Amino acid sequence: MSKLAVGDVAPAFTLPDPDGHAVSLADYAGRRVIVYFFPAAMTPGCTIQAVDFSGALAEIAAAGFDVVGISPDGVEKLAKFRAQEDLGFPLLADPDKSVLSAYGAFGRKLLYGKEIEGVIRSTFVVSVDDAGVGHVDVAQYNVKATGHVAKLRRELKIPDLAG
Repeated sequence: MSKLAVGDVAPAFTLPDPDGHAVSLADYAGRRVIVYFFPAAMTPGCTIQAVDFSGALAEIAAAGFDVVGISPDGVEKLAKFRAQEDLGFPLLADPDKSVLSAYGAFGRKLLYGKEIEGVIRSTFVVSVDDAGVGHVDVAQYNVKATGHVAKLRRELKIPDLAG
């Protein structure tokens, strides 16, 4: 597993969303996208992170960013997760873990002191050029679910519109 670094070309992807639409990185041509990888829908940490992203979506969008969440879950589970938590951004299914692997977000990790193979909670900020090719502006691995969105907003200087 090789990790991505700032300046790398972001691996292109096309994955299904819960509505059966194919969503590609190239769909965001001319935009900046926060692409985050999470282990499993409807688990405590992943729910906190998704709800935090959804709650900050207005500020994130106002700052010129889109958000896409990717997990190895199937589209049915992602549809249930989206409805249950009223999430306002695309969730994409990567059951064969090909995109997770391409981004270095699947591999060996420590879980409660044991080394296992699994999803490495990761976040990337990708600038997609007009030709649909993405470049990595931010690459963060092993992020914490709680407080991650607030930390990312501070790093990207995304203001709180309510404050």
